[in-house]
Amino acid sequence: MHMADALLSPAVGTTFWAGSLGIIAYCSKRLKNDINEKMVPLMGVLAAFIFAGQMINFTIPGTGSSGHIGGGMILAILLGPSAAFIAIASVLAIQSLFFADGGILALGCNIWNMGVYPCFVAYPLIYRTITRRDKTPGRIMIASMLSVIVALGLGSFSVVLQTLLSGRSELPFAAFAALMLPIHLAIAVGEGFITGGFVNYVRSVRPEIFDIVEGTGKLRESFSMKKVLISISLLVIITGGILSWFASTHPDGLEWSIEKIYGTAELPGHENGIVPKLKDIQEKTTILPDYDFAGKENRETAGTEKSWPAVNAGASVSGLLGSVMVIGLISIFGFVIRIFKRIRN
Repeated sequence: MHMADALLSPAVGTTFWAGSLGIIAYCSKRLKNDINEKMVPLMGVLAAFIFAGQMINFTIPGTGSSGHIGGGMILAILLGPSAAFIAIASVLAIQSLFFADGGILALGCNIWNMGVYPCFVAYPLIYRTITRRDKTPGRIMIASMLSVIVALGLGSFSVVLQTLLSGRSELPFAAFAALMLPIHLAIAVGEGFITGGFVNYVRSVRPEIFDIVEGTGKLRESFSMKKVLISISLLVIITGGILSWFASTHPDGLEWSIEKIYGTAELPGHENGIVPKLKDIQEKTTILPDYDFAGKENRETAGTEKSWPAVNAGASVSGLLGSVMVIGLISIFGFVIRIFKRIRN
């Protein structure tokens, strides 16, 4: 559900940039006061897992479309809303700047759509409500499923509203919504199962994490996250390095919806103003466009169907390098937070 710059007007794009930056500032302030430093490594490896996981599109049967996890609910459940929002914003920023996945103008919208609704709507209002008194595996699975459905539904509807406000007449509101909402409901079912299974695994290994996130406990000095960090790190390596070869070749839900209406998966881009300048910046910062080595697509024979699974060194390098970059960005954030905490103390 990564929006391209072509879908947005500069006014809408900058408005959501401002909104997302405001929430990032709010979350940073809260974490400066509340976060336990032992949670920062978990924040990094979880964000890396979401980066790698988003590379793997799964096919939606009978539609010709595909979807990938948004990851906001996994992060919110395991980190809390503020840390989760910083983590998903870090993932999306790395994707946009270095892998050309989502436009720079659209980055504010993408952070809002994939961060605000899971972290600040679905998690507190749905997940916490369902699991507050009973955290059995079944209840966690149900809460995860419903939360993802609501979060992804709100996010996909936001995409429709943002294109409407941007004046993209090529995508009529009713027709676009009629495609976007059902296909993302189907995607949400898949992500809900993944979210519930992943959360139940972490809970079985380190249930204390949930007490910290929910404010009902404190980490002991002897508390170690080594087992969780190692297992998730191995999962990141496997997911980004190998499982990324098995991503569906079908267009994702957003591209599929646009293609059904407009005939192609991409709208014509802006020829004047800030958008072409942002595109030039993105072309300079991108090191592995579309998660592959630059120029590889141009060297392939035109019209050749993509093979599956696509054993691809470019995808593996992208998955691993991007994950390391996300961990690095989160580590810098954690370092800055530590400095502020020491200054305050």
